[in-house]
Amino acid sequence: MDIEDLRTFVEVADAGGVSAAARRLGVSKSIVSRRLFRLEAELGAQLLARTTRGAALTEAGVTFRDHAARVSAEIDLARETILPAGDLRGRLRIAVPLSFGPTHLAPVLADMARHHPHLHIHTSYSDRFVDLITEGFDCAIRVGYLQDSNLIARRVGPIYGKLVASPDYIKAHGSPETPDELAAHQSLMQGTEAWQLMDGDKIVTVQPQGRFKADNATALAAAAAAGLGIAWLPDCITYDYVVSGALVPIMTRYPPPPAGAYVIRPPGQHPARKIRILTEMLIEHFERNPHLWGLDR
Repeated sequence: MDIEDLRTFVEVADAGGVSAAARRLGVSKSIVSRRLFRLEAELGAQLLARTTRGAALTEAGVTFRDHAARVSAEIDLARETILPAGDLRGRLRIAVPLSFGPTHLAPVLADMARHHPHLHIHTSYSDRFVDLITEGFDCAIRVGYLQDSNLIARRVGPIYGKLVASPDYIKAHGSPETPDELAAHQSLMQGTEAWQLMDGDKIVTVQPQGRFKADNATALAAAAAAGLGIAWLPDCITYDYVVSGALVPIMTRYPPPPAGAYVIRPPGQHPARKIRILTEMLIEHFERNPHLWGLDR
């Protein structure tokens, strides 16, 4: 029984169809179908019921999926154990924020690929909240305040942020001095989120209001620089704007609480070595570039 056939079956089962699994694996649909046919022939059982909307697991498929996933994981662990020190193989599928991933995190992934020429790295850049298990990601990098979940998180560095506005906005509308005064200003938001600010040792929650919204922090920074309102953004997004004078920190007596950057992975007893190495490289990247993340304050 071919291990790649087992992996392919698990991907099809988790993705819900051949096309989605092929995209995850980076192979053609015909290769996926061929592997499935070979596996079912080897087992003498139908694992998937093909439908016009994808593929559904048969009763045998439901039972076999968990066994196949465990076998694949054990093989991966065995390969890692006998590989030369530092050598990585296989595939790493990772979800990264679009807002600053291409500029601040992509160099780390490129460096990882350069040091491990047998490792295939597939990165998805998006600010949407991805489901690691359903969508087949090995791990994700997430920034902010983590919500409770069954996922396992490792903090790789702190993220600081601030409230900012353009000099033109401040000249036209003034600069708020307290959280209560924010209600009289245009705020730039991702949705209907609340803002948390620190007042000494206390955390104050405000409900900002505004007419401009975007689901991307880079877009919000551009809107703030254009004078549309006040934005609460991480320092890694506003750094160049602040250095150039295009944005000015405001309400510095009420900073947002420090957030964090995390490597998130599905639950499991031991993280794969490729995830451990990525985590170590990210920790080093944060320490080596403190000005990008606001760590030099």
